[in-house]
Amino acid sequence: MKIKTDAKLLRIFVGESDKINAIPVYEKIVLLAKKEGLAGASVFKGIMGFGGNSRIHSSKILAISEDLPILIEIVDNEEKIKMFIPKIEEIFDKSKSGGLITLEKAEIIKYSYSKKD
Repeated sequence: MKIKTDAKLLRIFVGESDKINAIPVYEKIVLLAKKEGLAGASVFKGIMGFGGNSRIHSSKILAISEDLPILIEIVDNEEKIKMFIPKIEEIFDKSKSGGLITLEKAEIIKYSYSKKD
């Protein structure tokens, strides 16, 4: 797969407990990104954070939270990323969850796939 060296980094911040039916929002986004042919997506779980409601979410034992921050990162060319953003907004609407979407310039140094079977 060939991607220009100038690309965009899409970051999507959601809560771990955000769901559409029983499916986590982060999972819906990643599966849709794959279906749409984006270059790749990674999901990271935070240990502490807060969002629009200003409620602290933490993994500390005394403040056990089942709603830790989740970050999804997707890098691809600008056109594909911009076409994908409305689909994320639709997922937010369907899940009635909050979230944050950011877009940054990214420079791809190397993008390759595993040659293993």
